[in-house]
Amino acid sequence: MQGLVTVFGGSGFIGRATVRALAKAGWRVRAAQRNPGRGYRLRMLGDVGQIEVVQANLRDDASILRALEGAEVVINLVGLLYESGPQKFALHGEAAGHLAQLAKSKGVKRFVQMSALGADAESASAYARSKAAGEAAVKAVYPKASIVRPSVVFGPEDDFFNKLGEMAAILPVVPLPAGGETKFQPVFLNDVAAALAQLAGNDAGGTYELAGPATFTFREIAELVLRETGRRRALLPLPGPLSGPVATLGDILAFVGIKPPLTSDQLRLLATDNVVSGQAPGLAALGVAATPVEAIVDSYLYRYRHGGQYADMEATSAA
Repeated sequence: MQGLVTVFGGSGFIGRATVRALAKAGWRVRAAQRNPGRGYRLRMLGDVGQIEVVQANLRDDASILRALEGAEVVINLVGLLYESGPQKFALHGEAAGHLAQLAKSKGVKRFVQMSALGADAESASAYARSKAAGEAAVKAVYPKASIVRPSVVFGPEDDFFNKLGEMAAILPVVPLPAGGETKFQPVFLNDVAAALAQLAGNDAGGTYELAGPATFTFREIAELVLRETGRRRALLPLPGPLSGPVATLGDILAFVGIKPPLTSDQLRLLATDNVVSGQAPGLAALGVAATPVEAIVDSYLYRYRHGGQYADMEATSAA
């Protein structure tokens, strides 16, 4: 069995898949998260004793140092999609840099930082700026850190295709923020996890842009979701001025702790295409074959059809 990898954010959407991929690759894994009770099932993803679940908070150095004890590699997956209450985007920047400093002090050899396509210090989006700040802060400590920039990540518990599925199930129309023309290259969760497992043993470091094999506009993704769920819904393009009130409402919901449909910062992020630059290696460089969206989403979007998994699609298409 290989050395120990500490995964911060191990019980999250990407974290669980990454823990599984690392265990399959033969690593010992320590999954660190604020609420370890949420990770009780992680131990079942590997052999007996291969996966450990511990409590760690990026605001508490003592807990971080305990989680780092004996680790050869750190993978930092801690992140937010939107700010809410005390949870701010500084978690992507300052906190990531501080984690890298503590990891270096404990003799950790390699550091893998989760960023995002569109990370840019000059972006209008605070999310994108904070991701760029995290990259810079980590690389200041680990010049050969591995930086991972995925496009929208899809999988059974994603917050993208599922959100559109929910809208299609309950709304008479599906809104298209920013006019629905923003482009994405959705990448499969397990492909991202496999890439992270490869990078755990990669001394070269570098920046990797992870994307699926096809590019879609937001409108095309919404049309795909409607086909997969058997729903007939009008698509309503919302140009920036019309998306604004929806985003403002989302800001208020986020402030009081309710999951928003869209925030003002996410609206600013949607003004820029979420596709690879072509200037960085991707999945293929790590020996991972990109999985098409169409091969996976049917396996979980069925829940939004009338009748669920066993729905008659011809009957459902009138819904």
